[in-house]
Amino acid sequence: MDLKAETREFLATRRARITPDRAGLPAYGGNRRVPGLRREEVAMLAGVSVDYYTRLERGNLGGVSEEVLEALAEALQLDEAERLHLFDLSRAANASGAARSRARRAPAPTLRPAVQRVLDSMVMTPAFVRNGRLDVLGANLLGRALYSPMYDSPERIANRPVNTARFHFLDLTAAHAFWGERWEKIAHDAVAILRAEAGRNPYDQGLTQLVGELSTRSEDFRRMWASHDVRLHQSGTKVFHHPAVGRLELDYEALPLPADHGLQMNVYTAVPESPSADGLKLLASWAATSLAEATEVATTKENR
Repeated sequence: MDLKAETREFLATRRARITPDRAGLPAYGGNRRVPGLRREEVAMLAGVSVDYYTRLERGNLGGVSEEVLEALAEALQLDEAERLHLFDLSRAANASGAARSRARRAPAPTLRPAVQRVLDSMVMTPAFVRNGRLDVLGANLLGRALYSPMYDSPERIANRPVNTARFHFLDLTAAHAFWGERWEKIAHDAVAILRAEAGRNPYDQGLTQLVGELSTRSEDFRRMWASHDVRLHQSGTKVFHHPAVGRLELDYEALPLPADHGLQMNVYTAVPESPSADGLKLLASWAATSLAEATEVATTKENR
């Protein structure tokens, strides 16, 4: 990733969305040549010189103090995810050459057997573990069943983890059927998660390759990527339209794995005695038959 370009576009897009009225400033003149705030207005709100802010918006975060970053975050009215992204960009800009080299050479994260056992112990709870670029490194049987359209997608690359962003943007027919009217939001959230990861790990070659492929093949991805939005994926509710069991409305919790930096476990539950709770029971029954049979067939072919 081009770190200076990431910083430049992030700050410019955040500045463009804030009107003088929203910032509590008088809007002098009727013809403003830029959307949102001017650079001098952001500089005034952050308590820095116009030249210094101009340097920051050109992507030069080297040597910037935490105090200035905090003031800038307040001036631009950044939310929690955006503030963390700004600090991540600064941290990457100030990293030593050795640290950057280590980041480029870092091996791809893998799922420890103990974590897979934790997943498998949750028999009636769909769960999976993913990394920051949305590779699913492991799932339990019910998690595999819940996301079966993604696992069965023709866009899945053999012998590599399934990737939710590839499914969202490259298998559009299946993705639209799976997410229904919420496809746009789910897809935008996926892009915002990838954008946040680009700030944390700008030298991740796998992420760069993924973004490059999606940008080349998907106009939707290019449009959403250009927004420079970032978000945290911590908790919420998702609605699935599963091809085998129908509509499922499930709450999710994203649980970071402290011993495995950058990995998180996503766990889904249904409200007790709800139609979705009944749907999960039906999904478990379907998984125990259909997926078990498919696994057995695949294992037989591999052993021939």
